[in-house]
Amino acid sequence: MTQVLLRLFIKDYQDITKPGVRSAVGKLAGLVGIVCNIILFLVKLLAGILSGSVSIVADAMNNLSDASSSIVTLVGFRLAEKPADDDHPYGHARYEYLAGLAVAAIIVIIGFELAKTSVDKILHPSAVTFTILTCSILLASMAVKLWMMHFNHTLGQQIHSTTLEATAMDSRNDVIATGAVLLAAVIQYFTTWQIDGFVGLAVALFILYSGVQLALETVSPLLGETASPELRNLIIDYISTDPRVMGYHDLMVHDYGPNKRFATLHVEMDQRIDPLLCHGIIDDLERECFESHGIHLVIHYDPVVVDDPELNRMHKEVEQVLKQISPELKTHDFRMCKTPTHTNLIFDIALPLSFAGQEKRIQNRIEQALTMKENTTIYTVITFDPMAFNQEDYD
Repeated sequence: MTQVLLRLFIKDYQDITKPGVRSAVGKLAGLVGIVCNIILFLVKLLAGILSGSVSIVADAMNNLSDASSSIVTLVGFRLAEKPADDDHPYGHARYEYLAGLAVAAIIVIIGFELAKTSVDKILHPSAVTFTILTCSILLASMAVKLWMMHFNHTLGQQIHSTTLEATAMDSRNDVIATGAVLLAAVIQYFTTWQIDGFVGLAVALFILYSGVQLALETVSPLLGETASPELRNLIIDYISTDPRVMGYHDLMVHDYGPNKRFATLHVEMDQRIDPLLCHGIIDDLERECFESHGIHLVIHYDPVVVDDPELNRMHKEVEQVLKQISPELKTHDFRMCKTPTHTNLIFDIALPLSFAGQEKRIQNRIEQALTMKENTTIYTVITFDPMAFNQEDYD
């Protein structure tokens, strides 16, 4: 069914590199979600009213919140495809994240209202009328939601959309919630236990939890989360294919929405290679990275001295001291300046969060250890970089 819908409504649906195709897939998912959830809401609401079950009404309201979410998702994808303008040179792709945040707010509000209704039902219980029709409606709802889970998961993987993946998980959660409502109706029918209000409250709390989780997942990229290991490895594996690149550091990725990623990176190259040639190599790497992976990469050239035995020896000495402190501490951009009275070492250290506030202690430890070993005064000029930008290196 998923492939049938794609073929019917989206031209060139397999070419997701086209921004228009990605947006069309997202809007199709939103439309399907609106139609399915509104139908489920109306049918379940009728069943809940006829049976007097607050848990079925709660489940119906959950579908209404899903329909609202699909509307917001649809609008979000529509706004996200707007081209860049003078005020927003990076485009409008982050509208997709804002749409997710709005969806989370809707879910939390509805969950809170359902919780109040369920508590009232617990305090003032009433009989629930259970029929074969009610059971059939709930079972059919579970089947529809299972298909929607598969539908959104397939599309989410195809266009790499966290929004659609979250929608797929929400559909899975709905199957669990509706199953709980059905179980409560069956138990109450065959026993005298009036648990409808408790199940309604459980569903409401489940909705609240889902809303909060979705909000946290949506806010994270807006705040500026670290690059995913997959994206980091993609960039590093790409630049390491050039044998003239000796190492890297300070990789920073800025996410302006799906397919709108900008990255900066320092690469180390032998200082004996002609700088003009290095500049040409870097230009090629930047251009090919965008053409192959859609990432706007800006590379800073760091010339590395490789033929100075004394500098290499001092670099190893510093690395040895750092290793004694912690194997996690690594250096880059190592330089040395000798005078008749002392030696200056200038370098950067990638610092894990667990060592925050210990910069002065680390610097003193290095200077004291090297001064004693070299029998001369050693001063260090150290820049401490966040480890998040320097998680690995290669030879």
